[in-house]
Amino acid sequence: MLEEYEKKRHFKKTPEPLASNFTKNSDKPIFVVQRHAARNLHYDFRLEVDGVLKSWAVPKEPPKEAGTRRLAVETEDHPLAYADFEGEIPAGEYGAGTVEIWDRGTFKLLKREEREIVVTLEGEKLNGDYVLIRTKYGKGEKGWLLFKKAQ
Repeated sequence: MLEEYEKKRHFKKTPEPLASNFTKNSDKPIFVVQRHAARNLHYDFRLEVDGVLKSWAVPKEPPKEAGTRRLAVETEDHPLAYADFEGEIPAGEYGAGTVEIWDRGTFKLLKREEREIVVTLEGEKLNGDYVLIRTKYGKGEKGWLLFKKAQ
């Protein structure tokens, strides 16, 4: 599941974690949002699903209020250990730039289908029901919309 993640990285050069044992503080699945100042500033939105972090790059800050939609481009799965990663990915390496944890917490999976994922986030900044809907526009099969549902 993490082959694409490992192919893109030179672990002797980057501080990013290898797939390894990871100890969680909760029985609930975790999420993390990392502010990634790479070539273009974006936010990496990650949900623990099937033992990995399913990941999307969100070009603008994730929405805190209902009614705001964000493009979310699906990226490769990351190891659970990435949920704690903060640091500097060196120049010349894939994703070079500064990675900071912007938000983290747990979530409840409400719906998971091929074209739609609905979760209830319990984070420091993001709370409530969030939806990811796969789109056929923009980034092909990797394009999704991320938004917060009205309560």
